[in-house]
Amino acid sequence: MPIKVEKLKVNYKTLEEFKKFKEYGIQELSMLEDLEANIIENDSQSPFYGIYFGDKLVARMSLYEIDAKFDRYFDPPQTYLELWKLEVLPDYQGKGYGTALVEFAKSFGFPIKTNPRVGSKSFWERHGFTDVTYEVERDLGENPLVWYPEGVGAQHH
Repeated sequence: MPIKVEKLKVNYKTLEEFKKFKEYGIQELSMLEDLEANIIENDSQSPFYGIYFGDKLVARMSLYEIDAKFDRYFDPPQTYLELWKLEVLPDYQGKGYGTALVEFAKSFGFPIKTNPRVGSKSFWERHGFTDVTYEVERDLGENPLVWYPEGVGAQHH
């Protein structure tokens, strides 16, 4: 069966599922608070995408669209995606879910920037991500990896 990536809704069920992920943190807790305060209605859109196995969320990532005017990575400067919190639950790793999420992110056709977790760099390199030339002011202790679609290169400062 093909793996289906879907945009996750913000509701109690989704937020409960998020607790199983190591990268659970401030972002999810603030969503939960907003939900409890009714700032966001149940089932509003989130920046998260995920893959369900049956009714269980087994993989997820968050994608933010960054406006071209803030682009300090790509040439020509353009809208790009920041990919965060890509995570597959341990029992479901090695089954192509992480790859499906990355391919889905690439399908938008925008350049992608991510900050790999320790030990995950080879995963990103297999998917065509490369190091950026480190710049202290811009990268602030991050070691971002980027993916360039056809016709896009690195900014040279």
